[in-house]
Amino acid sequence: MTSDAEKPHREQSALVDHTAAAIRERIMSGEIPIGAQLRQAELAAALGVSRTPIREALRQLQSGGLIEVLPRRGAVVRVPAPWEVREAYEVRAELEGLACARAAGEISSDQLDELRRTVDALRENPPPAAADDRFHSLIHEVAGNERLARTIRDINNAFPRNVAALVLEDNPRLRANNIAQHERIAEALAADDAELARREMREHVIAAGEALARWYERRSATVFRG
Repeated sequence: MTSDAEKPHREQSALVDHTAAAIRERIMSGEIPIGAQLRQAELAAALGVSRTPIREALRQLQSGGLIEVLPRRGAVVRVPAPWEVREAYEVRAELEGLACARAAGEISSDQLDELRRTVDALRENPPPAAADDRFHSLIHEVAGNERLARTIRDINNAFPRNVAALVLEDNPRLRANNIAQHERIAEALAADDAELARREMREHVIAAGEALARWYERRSATVFRG
């Protein structure tokens, strides 16, 4: 049973978590772009909370690597180093490949139809932001391993998600290749070919990571860092 003394602490902790999630969502969507300063007073006004949960939420996000504190600038949205992106996507490729291998032979016809609809959505200009996320999350659901899915989410949450869309938006050839990769993954799953599905997914994620790393390489020098 929770004592009366513990209740305010629990409520404050929940408020900090909620505040951190709200700031994270703004960063991941690109509403707060990479390199941007995170001013406590502005965030407090926008989220309708005091500076105390904002300060604690920023510490939480800093420990997770999404923001950093720079001299003379304070808290800013962190610009990932290209090598960090490559390392993270190398790990993600293996995990996503495992999810694909587990999903092969388990995916239903209705789920395959949904997977193909997400690929069709990726052809729209601009594609819906949720289409790529749904393609991958559906495979994770079919794979049926929550720890695996959670680990992949943790890797994804280390980088603002809107940047991946900007990478494809900047390069029509990359976008066409990306759509073709999704198509091949879907067809490998339809064929119940676990090893092909694993290989296609690994190649897709590695290619996406390399494109993202190069995007950061081109832009990191233009983001003011102190």
